[in-house]
Amino acid sequence: MGNTASGKSSLAIELARQRPNIEIVSVDSMAIYKGMDIGTATPTVAEQQEVPHHVINIANPYEDFALPLFQIAVKDALKSISNRGHRAVLVGGTGLHVRAIVDDLEVPPRFLEIRTEIELVNETSFLYEKLKDLDPVAAEKIEPENRRRIVRALEVTLGAGRPFSSFGPGLDVYKPSPFTQMGIRLPREVNDKRIAERYIKQIDDGFVEEVRSLVDGGKELSKTASQALGYKEIISYLNGENTLEDAVDSAVSSTRRFSRRQESWFRRDPRIEWIDVENDPLEALESVINRFDAIGQNTFNEV
Repeated sequence: MGNTASGKSSLAIELARQRPNIEIVSVDSMAIYKGMDIGTATPTVAEQQEVPHHVINIANPYEDFALPLFQIAVKDALKSISNRGHRAVLVGGTGLHVRAIVDDLEVPPRFLEIRTEIELVNETSFLYEKLKDLDPVAAEKIEPENRRRIVRALEVTLGAGRPFSSFGPGLDVYKPSPFTQMGIRLPREVNDKRIAERYIKQIDDGFVEEVRSLVDGGKELSKTASQALGYKEIISYLNGENTLEDAVDSAVSSTRRFSRRQESWFRRDPRIEWIDVENDPLEALESVINRFDAIGQNTFNEV
């Protein structure tokens, strides 16, 4: 795992070149969508032919792909890899999706009609008091001003007929896991530079044309797919709302902010073994190989 543009995918592919019978499983919330290869930095066709990849290009970008469906896809991939006697290396930077797999989270379902009704209430303080009555355990862990989390907790509590807090131990609990987690960490200024350089390459590789084909004829990406980094900025450019240069600059800035949030998310997990590198992610290869070799043959591993 690691920040966006940190080179974790290239590191995993190089590991697979060095050790036999490795198959890679993507733990990226956006690589699942068909037709979004360039903007999501999905492994190339050549890379997929060289090393088997799973859980990429499996979903329609015009339909939402909920987290429980993602969990099923990853579990199916891990089972098939194990049945072949091969080893799985999971690669990803989407924090919630990583936790959903590593900790086998019980993800609460969505109740959109109920949520719509809750959202009609403007007073967040009233909603918080309601949550305190219905699920005091959840309310204690949520800031009274955090409307998004309050609404979600009420949505689940009312829709499921059971407290939101009853769905697993929560994200602030880091229990023992069968996964070995390794993180690649570059200096912030180096990662920022790589983010900008990646966008330039993506534009050269046809990112604008990719986005144009996705929204051609007035089609709209689903709520989940539209969250992919860089896509809304390019759509804005295609709609004539800004220049391509401005769109890329905006995408770079928002992606760097996203990278900071990734840092904060991963830093909270004490189980991650971090490898610091100066510039090239492949500097971490020897450490990753040594750790990989030290783990039993029947253990799934995450990079």
